[in-house]
Amino acid sequence: MKLFGSSLILSGTALGAGMLAIPMVLAQFGFFVSAGLMFVIFFGTTYAALLLAEACTKTKQSTGMSSIAYFTLGRKGMHFMNLLFYLLLACLMIAYIIGIGDLLHSMLLEVGINLSPFAGYTVFSLVMGLVVVAGKSYIDKLNRGLFILMVAMLFVVIFSLFNHIEWANLNQESDFTANDVVQYSAVIFTSFASMVVIPSLVSYNQDATTKQIRNMVLLGSIIPLICYLTWLFAVIGNLGVDAVSQFENISQLIAAFDAETTMLKSVVAIFSALALITSYLGVSMALYDQNKDAVTNNSALAYVLTFILPLILATLFANQFISMLDYAGMVLVFLAIWGPLAMVIKVRRPDFAHAHHSEEQTYTASGGQPALVATFMFGALIFVSWFMG
Repeated sequence: MKLFGSSLILSGTALGAGMLAIPMVLAQFGFFVSAGLMFVIFFGTTYAALLLAEACTKTKQSTGMSSIAYFTLGRKGMHFMNLLFYLLLACLMIAYIIGIGDLLHSMLLEVGINLSPFAGYTVFSLVMGLVVVAGKSYIDKLNRGLFILMVAMLFVVIFSLFNHIEWANLNQESDFTANDVVQYSAVIFTSFASMVVIPSLVSYNQDATTKQIRNMVLLGSIIPLICYLTWLFAVIGNLGVDAVSQFENISQLIAAFDAETTMLKSVVAIFSALALITSYLGVSMALYDQNKDAVTNNSALAYVLTFILPLILATLFANQFISMLDYAGMVLVFLAIWGPLAMVIKVRRPDFAHAHHSEEQTYTASGGQPALVATFMFGALIFVSWFMG
């Protein structure tokens, strides 16, 4: 159950932003081109996640990204990775906080309560911070409950939407070029990139076998893929390409289901909130562990850096949900693709000085040199896509 819970933390971290951004970003390409792009990015991010898991298991004292980077890439490499890690987690935290504030505001308006987005996300962040500080077992249990509830809501939504699928909508697509597809791949990449939690999860599952670590990463990556494909199928099949392409935020996407049934709109809103909360839990756990690993051992100070600082930034960057995911995609190429690649090249060398003492507990990703070259090329594709905007 601990490993299964860890897979759900991995899945939940990915699902939040992606679930909500994917229909708005990909609808213009139609369902089939979008699905193809999603599969390419799924394979690239999953293999990179396995490489990071390998680096974590092969490095002694691997409690967080900072210490792994220090042992594999040296002091300068550690500072570079830390900077990127903070940039990424800040972008993701801001995106989730903005999304949660927007959702809470619109959901409470439905029942006659006018709570500002700022007040909503402030209370939410401070309460969730207490759960994260309490420890990973609490995060695991809360995330497990929320994730199962979220999947149940997803099935209710999809079952309802499948009754109204217009098959002609799935073949629709607006005018786009190959450049457009590459350009938007950075946002989709961000939607699969939950590897920020891998150092925390490998540390949490210290007694797991290498096969269990691999399966944890694979299951944690496959669940989002299935959810994204089904969700995209249901949204495009119901609303059509042109309608979905016009949406600018989560509230507009949810409001579009008004035409279906009021109950469905409520379920979609709750599902969206759960998707954001599970992501927020995963990312804030990674940021809290990173602060404890790299900055301070003081829990109170780590709490302020993890939960208060992003609140201030979210207030400054309100209405930038998709933009924050785009920025995160740029940072992720270095952190989640090229970073683990460099680490694995180092830990596979026979003279690696900081190797884990137990050979049986060290995982090695399959594929050899060709897979490493392919991973580098995949990172280059995402990197180039960012400059096509």
